[in-house]
Order: sequence, then structure tokens, then C-alpha cells
Amino acid sequence: MKTNLLNYDLPGLTEHFAQMDEKPFRAKQVMRWMHLGGADNFDDMTDLAKSLRSKLHEHAEVKVPALMTEQQSGDGTRKWLLDVGTGNGVETVFIPEDTRGTLCISSQIGCALECTFCSTGRQGFNRNLSAAEIIGQLWWANKAMGVTPKNERVVSNVVMMGMGEPLANFDNVVTALSIMLDDHGYGLSRRRVTVSTSGMVPQMDRLKEVMPVALAVSLHASNDAVRDEIVPLNKKYPLKELMAACQRYLLKAPRDFITFEYVMLHGVNDKPEHAHELIKLVQDVPCKFNLIPFNPFPNSGYERSSNERIRVFRDILQQAGLVVTVRKTRGDDIDAACGQLAGQVQDKTRRQQKWQLQKG
Repeated sequence: MKTNLLNYDLPGLTEHFAQMDEKPFRAKQVMRWMHLGGADNFDDMTDLAKSLRSKLHEHAEVKVPALMTEQQSGDGTRKWLLDVGTGNGVETVFIPEDTRGTLCISSQIGCALECTFCSTGRQGFNRNLSAAEIIGQLWWANKAMGVTPKNERVVSNVVMMGMGEPLANFDNVVTALSIMLDDHGYGLSRRRVTVSTSGMVPQMDRLKEVMPVALAVSLHASNDAVRDEIVPLNKKYPLKELMAACQRYLLKAPRDFITFEYVMLHGVNDKPEHAHELIKLVQDVPCKFNLIPFNPFPNSGYERSSNERIRVFRDILQQAGLVVTVRKTRGDDIDAACGQLAGQVQDKTRRQQKWQLQKG
């Protein structure tokens, strides 16, 4: 079986080449061809010796997930569904803005966590994505988007906020992050790469040590009672532990704040008392808030908070001196908005079945 070289970051590729009796600079060349050059055929790597190319043809491959479908929203958002085998597909979304282009990348087929307001969570879980399948999403987007007139990459920022809980697929996500940050890979700065987590405390501590990129935490509630209901992981790592982990992370983070994501659910977590609880909760954590109007999906059981309720909630936080943005809903006409990514998941958890029964 051939080895997929996209599964390696530079240290891994260098070691692999050493086992093939090849020098370290060859690994750098191949890394540049794959990621900077978008090459998936060794014959295109023209500065490699012919002997090395034939050796690679025999033992290796550059295998990216196949493109199943592509959709474009009226607001310029683009969504790709990529084939990851055995009837499974994962979604990746590009969001263009005036000053940056952000790619939202998936880390799992489905999600092992069961946040109740998230469409991906309803799909159940199949497996973790490999490093090649994670970085392959950025590879595809760069191929599709090309460069700006100034010869800069259109994808300037990456957020690990697609399908799945990134820190539940720790090793493969860290390898993919390493490729994103490497100058021979995509050369992104740590500040422009964000990992989003529902609050896996031990893995947050590990990430801080091995790959401290920007961190976003899916908070979504101001107290344990509500969070236990909508983010079940909270029963394992309650808010007090999560806030302490955020403080520890900031010791090595590239940004001097944590971003707290907060989905606005009508009547669940959007009352003024919830906003006051939040102010108290985060008083020792330098942070900013991203309020996300809930993006509906069939049979979710939730409604989006009214614009007025969101405004009041935002104003209470801002009056306490917190930085707050309300996320503009992008790509909802192609189900590419936050919490709407469903892909194609051959569920191994029977979760889809459970929701069907509840619905029936």
C-alpha cells in the first residue's frame, strides 16, 4: 500500500525520507510542491531527481479527498463537499470578507459530541479525519480560489470550526496545524489559525504546549445547569474547570484573549440575567464574545433569538467593558452557516435514528 505524503508535517516527512535514504532538503522540496505548488503528481515536481521521482511513484502518493459537490452562496460564501470514502462526505466552507478570506475546516466525519443545537451533532459520528483529509480541505480551497491580484493567497485565515470537535482528533489536527504554519507548507501565522473547542480541558492544556494557536471556546451558556443540557460535555468539564483552562492557555497563546462563541437560542440562554451571569463568569479571563444568531435546521427544536433580544444582550456585555461582535450569518442559503454543516455521515452511534424516533 502506498504512503500518502499529505499525512506528514515537515518533521514527519523528513523522517520518512530518511528511511528512504533521502536527504532532508528533499522533504522540503516535496512539501513545497504539495502545498505551495498544489501538485499531486510527482512528475510535476521538476526539480526532483528522476530516480527519486520513480521511487516516490512506486511507494508514495499525494492523495487528496475527491470533490463531490461545490456550492456558491449569493454572498460569495463557497462550500465544498469532499469524499472521504465509504459513503462519507465532509464539508469545508470559504467565507470572503473585505480584509481576509477565512476557510472553515472539518476535523471529523460527524461529531462524537452531542450539542443539541448543532446540525453536525445530530448526524452522529463515523470516524476521525486523517491529517491528509484535514489539510486536503485547505489544499482544495487554495486550488479553487487561487491568488489575489497582489499574488497573495485568497485563504488568509483558517478556523477549525467545521464538522467535529478538533481536540477529540488531537494528533491529526496538530499535524495539520503544523503544515498550515510551516513556511514550506502554507505559511500562516499562529494568530490567523484558530482551533475551536467545546471545552476538552486536558486537550486544551496539551495544545498550549505543542501548538499554541488562537483559541475559540464554544461556551453557549452562562451557568452549568443550561450548559449541561445543550453542551453535554459540560458534565465532564464544568464551567469553573473550563475557565481555569482558558486562563492557563493564555500563558502561551498567540493572542492575548480567548474568543467565546455563544449561540443565541430563544428563551434558553438569551435573557438579561444570562448576560449578567456571563460577565461574572469570565471576569478573570481576558476574552471577546462572538454572539451567533442560531441557524435553524429541520426539527432542531430551537428558535433564533430576536434581533432585539440579541441587541439587549450585546449591550449588557458591552456596558461591562467586554468586546462583543454579533456574527453576520453567511452562507445560510446553501446550509453553510455556523451549526448547519451536515455533510454525509454513515452514523455509527445510532444518533440519527434516535432523533428520527423523537421526531416521529
